[in-house]
Order: sequence, then C-alpha cells, then structure tokens
Amino acid sequence: MGKSIFLLFIVAFILLSCKKNTDDGLITFTFIQLNDVYEIAPLSGGMYGGMERVAHIRDSIKKENPNTFIFMAGDFLNPSLLGTIKAEGERINGKQMIEVMNAMNFDLVTFGNHEFDLKEKDLQLRLNESNFPWVSSNVLHVTKKGNVPFTIQHGTDTIAIPNSYIFLIKDEDGTEVKIGFLSVTIPSNPKNYVYYGDIYNSAVKTYNSLKKNVDLVMALTHIKIEQDTELAKLLTEIPFIMGGHEHNSMLVIEGNTIISKADSNAKTIYIHTFTYNKKTNKLNIDSKLFPINETIISNPQVALIVNKWKSILDKKIREVIDDPEKVIYIADSPLDGTDSANRSIQTNLGEIITKAMAWAYNNDVDAALVNGGSIRVDDMLATRVTSLDVFRVLPFGGGILKVELKGSLLKDVLDFGKAKRGTGAYLQRFNIKVDADSGVWLIKGENILPEKTYIIAFSDFLLKGYDIPFLTSENKDVIKVYNPKTKELAFDIRKAIILYLKSLNH
Repeated sequence: MGKSIFLLFIVAFILLSCKKNTDDGLITFTFIQLNDVYEIAPLSGGMYGGMERVAHIRDSIKKENPNTFIFMAGDFLNPSLLGTIKAEGERINGKQMIEVMNAMNFDLVTFGNHEFDLKEKDLQLRLNESNFPWVSSNVLHVTKKGNVPFTIQHGTDTIAIPNSYIFLIKDEDGTEVKIGFLSVTIPSNPKNYVYYGDIYNSAVKTYNSLKKNVDLVMALTHIKIEQDTELAKLLTEIPFIMGGHEHNSMLVIEGNTIISKADSNAKTIYIHTFTYNKKTNKLNIDSKLFPINETIISNPQVALIVNKWKSILDKKIREVIDDPEKVIYIADSPLDGTDSANRSIQTNLGEIITKAMAWAYNNDVDAALVNGGSIRVDDMLATRVTSLDVFRVLPFGGGILKVELKGSLLKDVLDFGKAKRGTGAYLQRFNIKVDADSGVWLIKGENILPEKTYIIAFSDFLLKGYDIPFLTSENKDVIKVYNPKTKELAFDIRKAIILYLKSLNH
C-alpha cells in the first residue's frame, strides 16, 4: 500500500512538473471593439454595418482563439429610428439593442453620453434587461440617498455597476494575465439623475486602486480624442485605450499609449490582437480596422432578432412610404447629420432638409427653417441615401407649416437661434444667411425689413414654442399659419424630403 501511494505521488509530481514546464509565459488574446452603434441592421441598402455580421466575425475569431472578447465603448441605446417608435404601447428606447447585445454575449460596455437621452425609468429598464457587464469610473446615479452607482436589477439580485472591471485570461498551457479596465464618460449630457465625476480625477483614482491587483490596466472610454490623449499623458503606463464618441475610425499613438476608435454604426470594427510576455511584461498590440459590409455572412441567431425588429420598423415606415431601403439619392459627399454640426453650423444635410421644405410648397415661400435638434441621427450619412436614412434623420416626423410673419419677428427668431449655437434651438436655413461684412441677416440676398411680411416654411415643432419660446401661432406678429393638411407634400416632413430627393434624379 505504501509503495502504491508513493508511486502515485511520484506520477502526480511528474505530471504537475510537466504542466508547469509547458507554461511559456506568453499569452495571446483578442479584443473586438465597437462604439457609437445606433442601428442593429445593415444600412445604406444593406451595404455596411449590421450586428448579425459583427456576431459572425466574433464567432469566427473565437473559434481560433477562445480568449476573444467584445466591447462597446458607449452610445448604443440612443439615438435610433427604431428606438423612437412604439411597440406594445411603449417606446422601444433601445430595447432592440439590448436584446441583440445579449445574444452576442458582450463582455464589457460603458456609458456614452447618449445613454442619458433616455428618461431615468427607461434607462433603468434597459440596465435591468442587460445580461452583460457595465463599468464606469466617473458616472453615478443621483438618488434621494445621494450619488451612488447605477444598478442592474435581476430578479431579487441588485448588481451595482463597478468603477473598474478585471478580466482573468488563461490559455491552454496555464499562462494567466489579469487585465483591469477603468472607464470614463464625457459629461456632455447633463441630466438631473446623473452625476459626472471629473474625467481625469476619476481615472487616476481608479487606476491607482487597480494597478496593484492586475498585470495591465487599460481604459474603455467615451470622451473626445483630445481628452483621451490627455488621459494618456496623465497615465503614461496605460498601454491601450478603446474609445468612442467621434464616429470616425482612428488609431492614435500618444507616448506609450495606443488609442483606437471604430466607425459608428458598425461600418467598421477594430480587431486588436495582444501578445503579452509575463516574464518580461512586454505587450505587443496588433490593431486591424475591419470593414463590415455585404460580403460578410450573418450569425443566424442574431439575424433572427434583427429581422424581428426590422419587421416592426418596416411596418411603421410603410405607413408613410413604400420600399424604404431603396437608394433614392446619391450625394457628392457624405451628409453631415452629427449633433455637434447641426447644432452649431449650417450643414449640407440641413440645407437639403430646408430646401425640401420649400419645395413641398412649390417654392412659394421666401425661406425655410428647421431646428438643428430635430436632426436626431448623430451620424454621417453615406452618399447612397435611402428613404430609411431620411427616417433615421427625422424619426419624429411632423408637418411643414407655411407661415406669414413680420420681418421683426423673423429677425428675433434668427437672432435667438444664433445665440443658442450648440443647442437644439440652432436653426438650419434655406435662403437665409448672415452678411459676412455687416453681420446682418439677409433673405434672398437682401436685408430683412421689420415691417415687411415674409412667408417662411417652418417645421411644425418650431411653432410649438419649445425651442424658441416666443415663436407660437399666438404671437401677434404671426399673421397666418396655413394648414399643412391641405398640402399633401407638407403633411410629413420625411415624405417631403424623400420625394424632393427623388425629384433631383430627373
């Protein structure tokens, strides 16, 4: 018996020694990065994007290396056309994205500024529905009990969103590495239920608590690239930052840090392959920007979910227009639908919208105005424009009003919009501009006269006084408002734009 036990001990010792000797200290792992994804289905007539395609890519890579992880660097619950419509009596508000991301088994996500477009109760519903981990080092939930982490409610369990997250990654020969993540979000969307800690102070504090417990600290951020580079200068030992917010892909090196951002709406994803040597603490990073287009097949499980939501959306859109995915216009350059542009400068997309508004009334108006905040896509539209894209731009629709008003009121409206540069009240215009020398407003190249009556095409939202409080049909200087129901083209601004763009092809 003694000899048998001794022999077993020797065999076990040899096996353990062999296993130990096979550990080469090298480990390879892959991170797949997405950011600023608002649409689950392919866009531009199916040419690019599509979460079911991304899922297929992730699955293919994971078959080769099980240590493959997928990340979302913020902005995915809003804005989206699908999110604005109602299903079963409630606005969808990002529910479709959570369902898709659950099926894709995301490994880590963080908040973007657009997550807080949702009302507090709606955001909580989306958090509760998510089966993937969240992280945030600087965002807290403002409650009656103070500022506390946002939580996820799963049945009777309450899970607080942590300020850091750690991955323990292990390969077949036993090499292990701990990767710690900190995460910060840009404080550009103030809400009374959200507290934003200082980006840099929060990052430094989290980094200092993480670094003693892990082999490497990385960051998952949703801030401006300038802020990412400042973060890299501040935390020089962070080798890698996966970021979002800009919507266009970039790979920036700042000191010892690589900063990456993919294109919005999964037009591209970043595939980052890491090789880490535990013996030397050397990390090699190979980052490849991968296009997501019609050549990529779909993951069947995710495609089923996407198609379910597409059917809901198509049914709603077909109430207004047929064949929503048909290309109706080819632009000379991408159309700028970003929030930052449409709320601060005249854009090529704003020009198309306002030209279409005037066209809806056979150009029998002096000018056209729409508030920049009505443009909700926050994305660059590809040159091949579909009807669906128009719905994405103006998901809430609404009519176009033909309004007679005095020049004094028109000037006040324009001055107000100019003063509100950077907000949704900034006005996109047709036939109106500021004289470069005098700074005065011109309509059709001439000064606006206070006592003269002008005919302006307005989005009906503007006449409700929400963005410009004094601009309502009750204002004494509003002489007449024509009923858009008497003009078929003006009944829905989206239909007017679609038909206008189609007219340009003839």
